[in-house]
Amino acid sequence: MGFQLTSKDYADYIRKAYALIHEKGDYITELDSATGDGDHWTNINMGFESLVNSAEELEQKSVFDEFKQIGTIMMSVIGGSSGVLYGSAYLAAAKTLKGKETIGNQELCDILDAMLQAIMSRGNASRGWKTMIDALAPAVDCYKQCIEEGLDEAETAKKVKQAAIDGAESTKEMEAVRGRATYQANKGVGHLDPGAVTMSYQISTLMDCVISKCE
Repeated sequence: MGFQLTSKDYADYIRKAYALIHEKGDYITELDSATGDGDHWTNINMGFESLVNSAEELEQKSVFDEFKQIGTIMMSVIGGSSGVLYGSAYLAAAKTLKGKETIGNQELCDILDAMLQAIMSRGNASRGWKTMIDALAPAVDCYKQCIEEGLDEAETAKKVKQAAIDGAESTKEMEAVRGRATYQANKGVGHLDPGAVTMSYQISTLMDCVISKCE
């Protein structure tokens, strides 16, 4: 049967992701200040803090309604383009959960894929543009391949986590196509993209939750 994530499990993941993002505040702000306007962490942290404040309510809902509310909260709380992108991602992911009671291996892959497609479409952005897509896209590719190969779910989660981390790391050598980094002479080359890093934190934390459910 494999792992099954309930609404409460996902709310617990939100709490853990927030704790990690909150802890890394100085580091993320330093990354963002090197290439952007330095407010990425403030925005993403505020969004996850709002989710944590709503976590007890979220965990009482169906996974479909939980994801819809997460999307609505993120869209209304997170400033700048990130709010619209994260909100759109969760609202798109919610559609894959209609009628579902829990989130299994295939459902989680479908969720991340729906998020990726929504972010790329809403942001009119592609892989290699030095954005959060560059952490999410490799994770989705890896997830699909692991399912196709029939890999063990815990092993799959470990590989997906590493793919996201490696994807975020790869942004160091990319030239920015969007944002303030494009105005720099080197277009941000030599610096990690903060959005990709915080996305990798989320995917890593989510995969750790999956691994713990597989034990």
